[in-house]
Amino acid sequence: MSSVTPPPETSPILACTVSRDVQNFDLLIEDMEAALGERWGDLGFAEALAFFGQPEAETLEFIALAIDGEDEDNLVLMSEIITQAKSRNIKVVLIAEDVTPASLHQLLRKGADEFVPYPLPENELQEAIDRLNKPEPAPQVQHNTAQLASGESKEGALFVVQGLAGGVGSTTLAVNLAWELATVSEKDAPSVCLLDLDLQYGSVSTYLDLPRREAVLEMLSETDAMDEEVFGQGLLSFEDKLQVLTAPADMVPLDIITPEDVQRVIDMARAHFDYVVVDMPKTLVHWSETVLQAAHVYFALVELDMRSAQNALRLKRALQAEDLPFNKLRFAMNRAPKFTDLSGKARVKRMGESLGISIDLQLPDGGKQVLQGADHGTPLASSAPKNPLRREIAKLAQSLHALGSSDAEAA
Repeated sequence: MSSVTPPPETSPILACTVSRDVQNFDLLIEDMEAALGERWGDLGFAEALAFFGQPEAETLEFIALAIDGEDEDNLVLMSEIITQAKSRNIKVVLIAEDVTPASLHQLLRKGADEFVPYPLPENELQEAIDRLNKPEPAPQVQHNTAQLASGESKEGALFVVQGLAGGVGSTTLAVNLAWELATVSEKDAPSVCLLDLDLQYGSVSTYLDLPRREAVLEMLSETDAMDEEVFGQGLLSFEDKLQVLTAPADMVPLDIITPEDVQRVIDMARAHFDYVVVDMPKTLVHWSETVLQAAHVYFALVELDMRSAQNALRLKRALQAEDLPFNKLRFAMNRAPKFTDLSGKARVKRMGESLGISIDLQLPDGGKQVLQGADHGTPLASSAPKNPLRREIAKLAQSLHALGSSDAEAA
């Protein structure tokens, strides 16, 4: 590792790590040395801001901002480092360990160019550097927008996913279910649309590495004027197989849209796609009933803990008090006990009996591969095809597709 001031004039510093203590990121040190040899330095957070103004910083191509959970209290300082670096055309690679998605999102919004989870996957830092050095593509108008056929009418099936507590994996299920449906058949793949209606904290775009677009909020604000072209402009294509409506670029109130707005979006999506998957906010809002009424299957995701049990009971009471179709809810247990965990299986059974619900779907714990796939913006089918959670979601998609096909034949 080189000092910040380069010893020979012929070897200027090309990059710097910026961290509370770089020794906490030993793999990063190894990867920086492998990629840059001695042409990199190390800075503390406060040192970085001072160094940006020095002549030696003019040769910097990027900084590797390495943070962990202890640094989340200093997000303002982290954001200022990113802002100052970007103002000097210095690119930023964000290296993060045990940092909440909200904090990551905030720093990425500040302008970080690349994100790499720590511990660093093999060759990931070098690949991030290679991406930084690629020339930026020329801007394209309506890049990857969907082209919807005018007048088409499919009456697609609507599958809804809602987590009944924070961190139960609702977005993981929604994203991977949508992808498995889109790839369920090689010969005659159905068309699938994924709608992220968690307007404030929706992270479908992060899970699929898609940009958030201003067109989404514009469309949701004027659904009475929405047609196929406007709806298509709000969608983004993921690998040409899945069409996605991300959450808006900015955090907006959940009541910015009305039940009528939501109904129009659902109707438009169902008219043009075989399957529509909706990722809902955890909060019940005045348009939740609209989605519930329209849903063919409404997955309510829980875990084997007290908060999930209490929230499931409260949701049951709320729906039954309003005479809403509680029977549409299909309760799914994420991170369910393994088949050999008889004690855990008994706890699941007792939980269902005590709440008066049927836990029809039990999803295994996918482990760290789930977080890694989400951080890299790829479905489990691509990042970890043999993962037990991926296999279970694939089975679910196949069963839903088979049910839809049999209904279509019967009709």
